[in-house]
Amino acid sequence: MIIILEKHGLPDDDTRQVVFNLYDAVFGKPAGEKVQERMTNARDLLVLITQTEDGTPTGFKIGYRQDPTTWYSWLGGVLPEFRGQGIAAALMQHQHNWAKNHGYRRIQTKTMNRWRSMLILNLKFGFDVIGTYLAVDGTLRIILEKRL
Repeated sequence: MIIILEKHGLPDDDTRQVVFNLYDAVFGKPAGEKVQERMTNARDLLVLITQTEDGTPTGFKIGYRQDPTTWYSWLGGVLPEFRGQGIAAALMQHQHNWAKNHGYRRIQTKTMNRWRSMLILNLKFGFDVIGTYLAVDGTLRIILEKRL
């Protein structure tokens, strides 16, 4: 069973620490000041955290209002030892339902080619590739969007 916790607005210190620990484990590096700053300044922030029945965090997904009709699905990941169990799909479905129920009409996200499993999951969930761009670091970013 996948348990999803919802946190609206700027999360408390304990929730932020859980997210940062998950981020570190998923991406292999600390979240850093840019992640903390964006969480602090994001409008209509939604933080989703999955956990096991005994309370062990397994994954997370964060999004926020991009404009009055567009939800931006920003960050997410599942710990390697919990992948392949439908956690990322459950987080995505939960986020999409939440956004639709709160009046958003579309969801946008960005990814990189190296995160192929996330790219494939987005395509399976009805996202379309609407563009690409080169980031400051020279990596190609893929922009995806889905109508709700």
